[in-house]
Amino acid sequence: MSAEPLNSASQSAVEVRRSARRRRTVSAYREGDRTVVLLPARMSADEEARWVGVMLDKLAAQESRRMLDDSDLAQRAARLSEQYLDGHARPASVRWVTNQNTRWGSCTPAEGSIRLSHRLQGMPEYVIDYVLLHELSHLLVPGHGPRFWRLLQAYPRTERARGFLEGVAAAERLPHQPVRGEGQDGS
Repeated sequence: MSAEPLNSASQSAVEVRRSARRRRTVSAYREGDRTVVLLPARMSADEEARWVGVMLDKLAAQESRRMLDDSDLAQRAARLSEQYLDGHARPASVRWVTNQNTRWGSCTPAEGSIRLSHRLQGMPEYVIDYVLLHELSHLLVPGHGPRFWRLLQAYPRTERARGFLEGVAAAERLPHQPVRGEGQDGS
């Protein structure tokens, strides 16, 4: 088994461990302040990069499923404002709401309030952070003009988060297939 550290600005420390005994499965877990990804030794570098991304997203989704309350959201908003907006966006309130079924978030600049749809709960952290940062940016710039999008360029996972949300929205529009029960052979 070999250990290979990966470094990326958008990831915390990631260590890849390859094993000749591992044939098909990939797994990951947090170990202190780093993430360990376990892979079969035969995987190519491209497969490794893809699986590391998949496993980081999976872990983030599991972690965000641990219910964030409104005070957690406010703390995240403050951190994101400091990190990406030089602390200029200072919301008066940040909270989850259950009455937003067609929007991921909303903002009322005059009140300084930000509301996130409960539908985001359980999504990867980078997606929640993107929506929070999107709404924080509206405290500074109303509308979606060039100045607004320049603010969001600082967040390295903007395009990925937008793609994730577009995929979720598209999946919600698909006709629902019946779930196969256990014991069915699929033929």
